[in-house]
Amino acid sequence: MNPVRQKIHRMFWSIVLISLVVYVSLIAFLFVFQSSLVYFPVREITMTPHDVGLPYEAVFFETTDGVKLSGWFIPVERPRGIILFCHGNGGNISHRLDAMEIFYHLGFSIFIFDYRGYGQSQGKPTEPGTYRDAEAAWHYLMETRQVTPADVIIFGESLGGAIAAWLAQHYVPRALILASTFTSIQDMASEIYPYFPVRLISRFNYNTLDYLQQVSCPVLIIHSPEDDIVPFHHGRRLFEAAKAPKEFLEIKGTHNEGFLTSGELYLDGLNAFISKYSQTAFHLKNN
Repeated sequence: MNPVRQKIHRMFWSIVLISLVVYVSLIAFLFVFQSSLVYFPVREITMTPHDVGLPYEAVFFETTDGVKLSGWFIPVERPRGIILFCHGNGGNISHRLDAMEIFYHLGFSIFIFDYRGYGQSQGKPTEPGTYRDAEAAWHYLMETRQVTPADVIIFGESLGGAIAAWLAQHYVPRALILASTFTSIQDMASEIYPYFPVRLISRFNYNTLDYLQQVSCPVLIIHSPEDDIVPFHHGRRLFEAAKAPKEFLEIKGTHNEGFLTSGELYLDGLNAFISKYSQTAFHLKNN
């Protein structure tokens, strides 16, 4: 082999080796730092329901593994029921006031809580931990507030949808609502990082699709074709997997703003679904 070919040969294998090192390093990064790619907690509580004119009570309760969690209970006179609100993976409960206002004006009391590591809740978020957190919130409503499962609608947004579906497969609420939720973390990761073996290295599951197939209460799936984070086909697959009775509400707008962008479409869709499975009628024009 002449010197020129030898140089090209060495350069080629050097590039291959460097590329392989970079590729393996990126896989290692994805493996080690998965938690920081899944959870985006914020500790500071920036606003409270009082700031938007809603009454509330600050609540603290404990999980089965001894983690102290914080939440808000927002009461309504003569409520149609209670929304158990499982929020998404970013921020904390103070970033969900717009969503809480909607449920409040629909005639529902609301119990929203922060997962471990979020807001004023102790600990560090993990997948098993977030399930325990939701279960502790459920038991708080049953035992401290003395409500019945038929009083509760579990609502989950994005990552919170997976947690809400997990909870609803173990207990039987009046209904389950999943907004902008993915089928599983592994499905999402495979779409975001198609050239990496994410299913082999993933330490997270959050398999909403699997949990949903075990849910026996009425289910509403809400999703937008314009969702810029969780593709629309995730919502359609969840709807197909859910048992009847089930409904699908197609809204407009992006992942985080769709419920606001959609306006009456979102509000009317929520109310129609809830009214179908409520004992009392509710007319939006009275609010």
